[in-house]
Amino acid sequence: MDKIKLEILGLSSSQSQSGSFALVLGETDGNRRLPIIIGMFEAQAIAIEIEKIIPNRPMTHDLFKSFANSYAFVVTEIIISGLKEGVFFAKIVCDNGGKLVEIDARPSDAIAIGLRFDATIYTYETILAEAGIVLSDEVEEEEITDIKSKVKPLEKKKPSDDFENLSIDKLNSLLEESIKNEDYEKAAKIRDELSRRN
Repeated sequence: MDKIKLEILGLSSSQSQSGSFALVLGETDGNRRLPIIIGMFEAQAIAIEIEKIIPNRPMTHDLFKSFANSYAFVVTEIIISGLKEGVFFAKIVCDNGGKLVEIDARPSDAIAIGLRFDATIYTYETILAEAGIVLSDEVEEEEITDIKSKVKPLEKKKPSDDFENLSIDKLNSLLEESIKNEDYEKAAKIRDELSRRN
């Protein structure tokens, strides 16, 4: 199965889930986006590494890197490997000098660890086809240069949208509007509701 290379485009605070963030991954050679909802701790671990901030004490992901270095193995790549009932799965691919080992992990932890090893992030076409959001040509994307500025204190929790009672036409209209407004979290929820109905 061919792998598709991804890059981190940004982090934004969740509008509907208190304590959560949307991690937006983008296809390197394409216009599809893969939003994944992650926890506050993992968002912080990712932002700290991207900004090259050194905490006073090592974080869990830094401990993993120190442990790996002590036993002479490196993380070579991260693969967003599965999607089941709206939950993403990932694998950390490690090399201990010729032998490759795959370790199951949550995508947020895998990416936080992968960043510390400069590992490349991949997924499969089946994942992007099911969960990816395609940006249309008229949508102009801003280049996100400062991811740290995207990790803001959480806003007051908004009531969650009730998509179950909307028609498919209305859902498609809301999906298009969410993508134009770069509200990837809402778009992901609408996409999930559309997938559930098919």
